[in-house]
Amino acid sequence: MELKFKFAIASDLHIALPETVWDHPSRFHLVEFSIPALEVVLSHLAQLNLDFLLLPGDLTQHGEPDNHMWLTARLRQLPYPVYVIPGNHDVPTVESMDCFAPYYRQFGYKNPSRLYYDCEVLPGVHLIGLNSNQFDADDGQIGWIDRVQLDWLESVLSRVSKDKLVLVMVHHNILEHMPGQASNPLSKRYMLDNADRLCQLLHQANVKLVFTGHLHVQDIAYSDRFDLYDITTGSLVSYPHPYRVLTYERDRDAERLSIESYRVEAIPEQPNLQHFSREWMGDRSHLFMLNLLTKPPLNLPSAIASNLTPHLRYFWANIADGDAEFSFPNFPTNAKKYFEAFSDRPPADNNAILRL
Repeated sequence: MELKFKFAIASDLHIALPETVWDHPSRFHLVEFSIPALEVVLSHLAQLNLDFLLLPGDLTQHGEPDNHMWLTARLRQLPYPVYVIPGNHDVPTVESMDCFAPYYRQFGYKNPSRLYYDCEVLPGVHLIGLNSNQFDADDGQIGWIDRVQLDWLESVLSRVSKDKLVLVMVHHNILEHMPGQASNPLSKRYMLDNADRLCQLLHQANVKLVFTGHLHVQDIAYSDRFDLYDITTGSLVSYPHPYRVLTYERDRDAERLSIESYRVEAIPEQPNLQHFSREWMGDRSHLFMLNLLTKPPLNLPSAIASNLTPHLRYFWANIADGDAEFSFPNFPTNAKKYFEAFSDRPPADNNAILRL
């Protein structure tokens, strides 16, 4: 069946009304710019003939009711359907898990008693929205798809017609977007702990496209083992403030997904948002990089690590930007090898054509 449609993705909006902004001297997120940044995106998307918009989690700063209500009111004004899922910031406590879905009845959650859903978004296109937010025995947040949800997913995949295109949206990453992401203590919290089980189910059903957020970077990861793409989109409140417009096409001879990425370049509050935001991230990079250098696997002495951090001022910003290339010729051998391994691998992260 021939098929063509266009959709957009904006992730990790972290919507915060001015009176709700939570400030902290070391925060990376420019939540005070969340609403004007979103308005820039929506203004651009209004010029396109979109079929729908996906928002893969962290819709609000910390799950504040006022921020949920502002966002739902704004989304109701849009001329195309919008589908959302919760991120860890939207359900920060066990008690808040029951509060999310009722806000978003018009945006996927026709059954507000659970945090996952499936629906036909277009003829021949089926969307599955998953909830990857769970809590451990100490009420700490983890990325996990519970047994009940996995059973439900298996049932959904078994009944969806094989000639339909299935798209999956989940907040936590299911494939590694950087070396050692699943094992490094600083990055594994951005991954789904039982990602392998989810990938197996999707592979068995010939699902190839998964859209994630959470990590705040532009990256497209591919698994040969599962023949699966994890397309993660950076946050609208951190550098480089990206969003994506995607076009899917299928004819008798080929199936492809064309991806174009854009950035919020300016807002009224900050006419040079890209420069301001990159410097904001760089100014806060020292402690983060020091932690990375002194913890496993590098375990460098603090004195050596402190001498290296100035050279890593924009390291995370470059990763977040996507398509990064790194060279650290003057670093110690183990650090040089470690950081240069973060150079991007195909496919490209921002603008790509995926042959499915």
